[in-house]
Amino acid sequence: MRGVLRFAPLLLLLGATEAPRPLKLPDIDMIRVRKAARIMELYSEGRLVHVIEHIQLGDEPIGPKRFEGDERTPEGRYVIDWGNPASAYHLSLHISYPNADDRAFAVGRGRSAGGMIMIHGQPNDWAAGRVPGDWTDGCIAVSDEEIEALWEVVADGTPIEIEP
Repeated sequence: MRGVLRFAPLLLLLGATEAPRPLKLPDIDMIRVRKAARIMELYSEGRLVHVIEHIQLGDEPIGPKRFEGDERTPEGRYVIDWGNPASAYHLSLHISYPNADDRAFAVGRGRSAGGMIMIHGQPNDWAAGRVPGDWTDGCIAVSDEEIEALWEVVADGTPIEIEP
């Protein structure tokens, strides 16, 4: 132990510190996503308690999702309505897209609105870290650590607002 302490100042200079602590959050009762800023704001009892930065969106991140296959992330008010512990993307929380307005818009143009929009982690077969850039088919991707924390504190029925 004494030998390790002797090198502590050098280790600090090199950026070696204790292992990061897991993200711990209170129960979340509202989520707000700001697509352009690439952030997810988490609220508990009406207070902003945490901001997840560097969220990743669909391959076409500008504009609301309108149709199946457009690779856009929806915009509007939805709820988290179920979770998938066996997701291909670590864990996932389903967003209730499409709502009645989304379906009516798509059907009025002879198209499907699509669905299966999730908040999820990184692909299970991804070695480490994060896939670069916007890469989902319209979902919202976060780190595996972040989805693990969300999984624990976001109940079915939690509102989510997704803004441009």
